[in-house]
Amino acid sequence: MQMFRPPVPHPSWCNAIFTAKAVVKGGVIRRAVRDVEREIGRDAFIREVARRGYHLIEVGGQFVVICNEGRMTVIC
Repeated sequence: MQMFRPPVPHPSWCNAIFTAKAVVKGGVIRRAVRDVEREIGRDAFIREVARRGYHLIEVGGQFVVICNEGRMTVIC
């Protein structure tokens, strides 16, 4: 019987995500949850977003990362 092994983080994948123009400008990026889980795993992605001080939202099968350390207020 095989044990489940979480994906090993790919630094190049994370680096590609977090060096996008939108990130550098303090904008927004989104990635499919299934892609994140396949490439680096949900927990590793959440840790990386938190380490950078960004905000993470999950909606409709997408992770939306607000690449800004400022205070976030959800209006509706």
